[in-house]
Amino acid sequence: MLKSLQVNIRAKIIVGYVFIIICLGLSLLVVSDRVNSLQKEVDFVSKHDIEVHDLLNLVQKNMLDMETGMRGYIITGDSQYLEPYDSGSRTWLDNYNKLHQLLDDNPAQQKNLEQIKPTIQNWVKNAGEAMIKAKTDNNQKAINDFFSQNNGKKVMDQLRTMFESFLITENKLTVARVNQLADSNTNLRIVLFSVLGIISIFAIVVALLLSSSITNTIKQVIRTIKDITASEGNLNTRIEVKTNDEIKELAEATNELLASLEKQSWVQIHLTEVATLYQGINEIKLLSETFVSKLAPLLNSVYGVVYLRENIDGHSHFVRIASYAAAGEDPSANSFRLGEGIVGQCALDQRIFLMDNLPENHVKMTSGLGVSVPRALLVAPIMVDGHTEAVIELASMQPFQSQHLTLMDSLQEKFGSAIVNVRSRMEVERLLSESQMLTEELQAQSEELQAQSEELQMQQEELRMTNEFLEEQNHFSEQRALELKKAKDELEEFSLKLQTSSQYKSDFLANMSHELRTPLNSIMILSQMLAENNGDMQMSEVVDYSRVVYAAGNDLLALIDDILDLSKVEAGKIEIMTDEFNVTEMPQLMKLMFDPVAEKKGLEFAVLLEEDVPNVMLTDGQRLQQIVKNLLSNAFKFTEQGSVTMRIALADPSRVQELLHRDPEEPVLAISITDTGIGIPIDKQQVIFEAFRQVDGTTNRQYGGTGLGLSICREFTRLLGGSIVVKSEVNKGSTFTLYIPNAPESDQEEHMTGYPAGEIAAAGEHTEIVTIEALSSEFLDLTDESPVSEAIKSDAQLFQGKKILLVDDDARNVFALVTALEMKGVTVDVADHGKQALEILQGQTEYDLVLMDIMMPVMGGYEAMQAIRGQLLMNDLPIIALTAKAMKSEKEKCLEAGASDYITKPLNMDQLFSLMRVWLTKQVKKR
Repeated sequence: MLKSLQVNIRAKIIVGYVFIIICLGLSLLVVSDRVNSLQKEVDFVSKHDIEVHDLLNLVQKNMLDMETGMRGYIITGDSQYLEPYDSGSRTWLDNYNKLHQLLDDNPAQQKNLEQIKPTIQNWVKNAGEAMIKAKTDNNQKAINDFFSQNNGKKVMDQLRTMFESFLITENKLTVARVNQLADSNTNLRIVLFSVLGIISIFAIVVALLLSSSITNTIKQVIRTIKDITASEGNLNTRIEVKTNDEIKELAEATNELLASLEKQSWVQIHLTEVATLYQGINEIKLLSETFVSKLAPLLNSVYGVVYLRENIDGHSHFVRIASYAAAGEDPSANSFRLGEGIVGQCALDQRIFLMDNLPENHVKMTSGLGVSVPRALLVAPIMVDGHTEAVIELASMQPFQSQHLTLMDSLQEKFGSAIVNVRSRMEVERLLSESQMLTEELQAQSEELQAQSEELQMQQEELRMTNEFLEEQNHFSEQRALELKKAKDELEEFSLKLQTSSQYKSDFLANMSHELRTPLNSIMILSQMLAENNGDMQMSEVVDYSRVVYAAGNDLLALIDDILDLSKVEAGKIEIMTDEFNVTEMPQLMKLMFDPVAEKKGLEFAVLLEEDVPNVMLTDGQRLQQIVKNLLSNAFKFTEQGSVTMRIALADPSRVQELLHRDPEEPVLAISITDTGIGIPIDKQQVIFEAFRQVDGTTNRQYGGTGLGLSICREFTRLLGGSIVVKSEVNKGSTFTLYIPNAPESDQEEHMTGYPAGEIAAAGEHTEIVTIEALSSEFLDLTDESPVSEAIKSDAQLFQGKKILLVDDDARNVFALVTALEMKGVTVDVADHGKQALEILQGQTEYDLVLMDIMMPVMGGYEAMQAIRGQLLMNDLPIIALTAKAMKSEKEKCLEAGASDYITKPLNMDQLFSLMRVWLTKQVKKR
């Protein structure tokens, strides 16, 4: 019946395709419906069941937080433990309601959930809220009864059982739904396979019907041959014949002819395309990248590398210059020597290497969807005039075709010529550019020199004429003006020095008064207490008092020694005893002396001795050690954290010539002290070596001292023929470097009174380290025989139980005064400075009296008393000022600042107790 119908091939094909498409559409509708149904079931299980489990876990967590918070609060009484309880109490009901709403499709589970709610509410009411209220009301009996009856635990155990039962039921429901999904998935697979089978049968039937109806194949062969003959046909066209006869043989021969023509046409077209890419390219790297980027897709390559010949150390190397589709770090080698590897062998043999079935780990092709392994490799040389100029390596997922090799063979010489041409152009452009730059530079220099020459000639002529005139007219007036200016400058400088020296000495006297009176005050107080000892002191107290007295005496002696040393140096009467000094002993000596100081302040201390330092030097060892001790003391004094480093080395010859004006070959010792302390401002680094000068010379400065230490260091350094140099930066630290030369042997027995040239540029203050020795056994024996204490004095009742705030920064004064006051029955609190005193008084106002030192760090006594009266409004609190200044105006200054009374150091304890009786009696009367 089909043969009788006049239906063309197109109509038959269209009818067949329409029929297949209709069948596919119907099958897709059926499968889509099943897939949507299955997806709904999956969404229900993945969202509903998981959310039910999450909400149930949240309710359990809320109960656990409430129980934990309640127990923590009952145990500690800290209200912070109620935060998890309050959070759980607010959120458990919301989570419960959400869970109840999710279970609308399961009334049985809703009923199980509703049985849990009363139990939770019962626990919250009878256990949580009740016990928190009992703890808040401090009802310990109710708490003990609750825990002894163990009702809360029983309710929680019941809740856990109910939660577990509910969770087991929900898990069973989830398992049932999952099983149902598996059944639906199996049914869907059966339906899908059935539909595919039916469609395949229908497609085969339609294909058979269509193929049997095609009989006019000869017309297609004739038409194809005519198109090729007229050069208007498409070489990609192929004749498809289903019959097994001569027509099929004719079609196959025609197809072979088309394939051959297509191959030749493909090679010619792409050869032309690649050749045109070289135009306008003047860089060899760009040329290589363009070549491999164009050639790789043409050969169906997924990876490519170009290696260019370079002469390195007289040998030919093929260096990677361009790549195609490199993933991450390019796995290809950077270079090959001639004959090294496949690339080097290809260059040596000058032939194409083609390899199939590459191993999986040879190279990988990376894309956004994954990683693949190429299976074919093509390595081809690029030659010019019999020399290999480059090597190209390509990798493909499929074997390379013969047309690919033909194209590659045709491109070898063309690409090589392009490489030679580009290199030649690059060399010409480089030489041309250098030539232009040199020409322009020479021209500019020539013009500049010519202009300068003309300008200099004009200036010389003008200067000559001007100088001749001025020399005759102004010679006398210039001399006169210079003489007058010099005299004026000398007078102004002398006046400024006189004024500055007077100010320095005034500041020094004020600070020295405090430094001398402070240890003297503790000596007098403790000595008076020891003299009045009636046997009621313990032996340990006597020893402690004696040690403080001894330490204070050593401090006084050190201050007096500093003053005497400076006076001797300024008078020119100091003696320098030159002798052999063992330099190698200094590190150990300094470590023994300053390690305790470093450990106490938590600092790192290191002493470094260079290997080239001589073992023995000719100098005054005592004065040298005194200078080093002063510098180390300053370093530890002004360093709160970090480290102090001492380094002993030979000085740099250039520095010796610059600072000491000596022979650079002469050995000079360089001792540097480096700290990480507060540093020294630049404007202070030239003045603090002068006598009585300090970086901070005010009475309430943070660091004590007289300002003599570095003055003595400077003078001793001059006497030793050396120099001190400082390098410092504020808040980063300082480095003092001491340069000491080797004294000549002829000077060993001479007294040095002159001041050699030296450079001083540093700041610091001397701090003497005092080692307190134990008292002798004879003194201890005497104190053991002291009589038994007498009866309490009549005013003991007045002092007994009184509370006094002592504000003083000196530990010795604090120890002495606290001991004396506590013997009277007084309670003493101590503040190190005025700011700390204000903080104590803001928190406590029950003090009966305040003893206020005047000169303190951070905040002095004047400022502290003004703040107590003005800011804290404590106008009735008695304040007795303790000052080491004996000026006539000091008492009025203290009273104006807010002091109730005034007493000078060193303190007389009887006088102090008398003042305290007066003001404590007034306080008692007011109350």
